[in-house]
Amino acid sequence: MGLTFHFTEGQTPINEEEKAGLKITSISLQRELDEVELANIAKASKWLRRKKLSPDEVFTEAFLKKLHQRMFSDTWRWAGVFRQSEKNIGVKWILVGREVKVLCDDALFWVEHETFPPKEIALRFKHRLVSIHCFPNGNGRHSRMMADVIMEKVFGLPAFSWRAAGLVSATEERRLYIQALRAADMGEIKPLVEFAG
Repeated sequence: MGLTFHFTEGQTPINEEEKAGLKITSISLQRELDEVELANIAKASKWLRRKKLSPDEVFTEAFLKKLHQRMFSDTWRWAGVFRQSEKNIGVKWILVGREVKVLCDDALFWVEHETFPPKEIALRFKHRLVSIHCFPNGNGRHSRMMADVIMEKVFGLPAFSWRAAGLVSATEERRLYIQALRAADMGEIKPLVEFAG
């Protein structure tokens, strides 16, 4: 029968080719996939805790890909590989690499020149990263983890709480998160700063 995906508001559907990249073919329920991905992300978090990273290492295409690969490699064959298909959001797939380079260069400038407070730098980066939509799936979780990496590794500050909510499923917390992202789309970063905690 195969796995049928149930996408909530703000999630990006994957195409059949990307769906075929699922490594565990016995998964048939969305909750089973969510559990496998959650365990994979926990392993990535453990890997991150042991790493010392400078801004020059964090703000690179190579690190963004490595983090995504660490977060989803037990689940998806395409983990850590930029998407090669168009999505309902994000830049054209052919422009992903270029836009990531511009974003990383901007972030290094922000850090070096203290353009914004640390939380705002992390969340501006997160917002632009998820807006680029680098990967076939997992972009929201990846961009949130990147914001936490920036807080902890670049600034030596605590990670965001993200209201300690499971933002993958349709909840009131997810609705508020999507509203904060839409406000950021309009140039208003404050709701995302408030939501992230």
